[in-house]
Amino acid sequence: MPPTTPYAGKFSGSSYGEMCYHDNSLVSASLEALIQHLVPTVDYYPDVVCFHLSPRLFLPPYELMTRVCHLCVEQQRSGDALLDKIRFREVAPKLVQLLTEWTETFPYDFRDDRMMRCLKDMTHHVARGDEYSWRAMQQMTQRLIKRLSALGQYEEAVAELNAAAAERPAALKSKQASGQRSDVLSVCDDPFILAQQLTHIELDRLSFIGPEEFIQSFAMKDPLENHKGFFRKRKTSNLEAYVNWFNRLSYLVATEICMPVKKKHRARIIEFFIDVAQECFNIGNFNSLMAIITGMNMSPIARLKKTWSKVNTDKFEILEHQMDPSSNFSNYRTALRGATQRSETGHSSQEKIVIPFFSLLIKDIYFLNEGCSSRLTNGHINFEKLWELAKQVSEFLVWRQVICPFDRDRRILQYLVTTPVYNEDELHLASYESEGPENNMEKDSRRSLRWVWPISRCSFRWVWPISRRSLRWVWPIRRRSNGWVWFIDR
Repeated sequence: MPPTTPYAGKFSGSSYGEMCYHDNSLVSASLEALIQHLVPTVDYYPDVVCFHLSPRLFLPPYELMTRVCHLCVEQQRSGDALLDKIRFREVAPKLVQLLTEWTETFPYDFRDDRMMRCLKDMTHHVARGDEYSWRAMQQMTQRLIKRLSALGQYEEAVAELNAAAAERPAALKSKQASGQRSDVLSVCDDPFILAQQLTHIELDRLSFIGPEEFIQSFAMKDPLENHKGFFRKRKTSNLEAYVNWFNRLSYLVATEICMPVKKKHRARIIEFFIDVAQECFNIGNFNSLMAIITGMNMSPIARLKKTWSKVNTDKFEILEHQMDPSSNFSNYRTALRGATQRSETGHSSQEKIVIPFFSLLIKDIYFLNEGCSSRLTNGHINFEKLWELAKQVSEFLVWRQVICPFDRDRRILQYLVTTPVYNEDELHLASYESEGPENNMEKDSRRSLRWVWPISRCSFRWVWPISRRSLRWVWPIRRRSNGWVWFIDR
């Protein structure tokens, strides 16, 4: 919890409302007091992540920035122009630090023209008092523009990749034509190399998720505030793109297993992906690990009993145990803590890699938000809850900053993000072609699928995300007696 600040006594009974402390830690405050708490002084500097995340549950970022900058300037006014200039010059470095951390931690706020205008106004104001701080503001603005440009390029690249995967012609009309298609082993037959390339994709996409997207994915308009429409404009596209990547990887794994005509080739693909999953676990890439396990647990893959009989599943069962959802994923959480400790103490970039099972992270943040009220009965903001929320998001910010140390293989990366994959119905058809129906239910299922998706018309295409909602849930679906698969529910 943040410690008591020089303002703790000032706020009591003031126009900014009260701030309540327990054991020298802030536990609740009015919105006005919380905004004041974000204003730096010569002797005080706020926790940026916590105090930036908290108010945005109740008002838009541009209004928060406008009010903070206004308070910072007004706080230095004394009625004497010379004294005002001296006082502002003293606090200017702290203000520049605050704005710098804001632009670096929440750069996507500045896609709003109102934010950029406010930043420009503050740059002019700082220029009148302190040349050093003005130069720092100029450099900060240049870095921000560069970051926003990179974001735009990333979003365009993701859109192009999606379009390429969706529009690629279906060269394969049946399993007999599958020999013409490159499979994953023809592109990369080394599990460690493939795990490295998956880690590249994971870290690249993680790095573009803004911390505010976690809040915007479930934030609802506060009934005590009047900011119509703000929370209806939820900007969570990068978070959604990352969840879609998880879904795509799961379907890619299932497609690769279903495509080979011969049973021994399918078994070899399964064993290869088990080894890839093991390498992902060793690296600390838990998101790709879970996506691979999910793909192999899909019912079209799980029903291939003859294929699975040729596979040594010992390693796979160990990995499933590590990601077992029982006791709220206790095994996974233990492994995640171990990876986090390694990251904190490690010296190499590889040791610092921690890529969490992302859907579970979203679920944790969601239930943290839903489990406690954001406001107390006296109208104060529940800061204890918001501090816990900020701690989780801060941890994510540390994980996403790691630079992937592995060499890029453009051919493998291109294959992973653009090769066509089957959708769920097409997977079932391919599965029935590999191993025929075993009971009347499966026979009926195949007949109905053939009526909807004749084999001659099956086409590879980009898989739709399992959910199109900004808020995703995680629910269990059984595969077999000793295994579970976790999907994001519709």
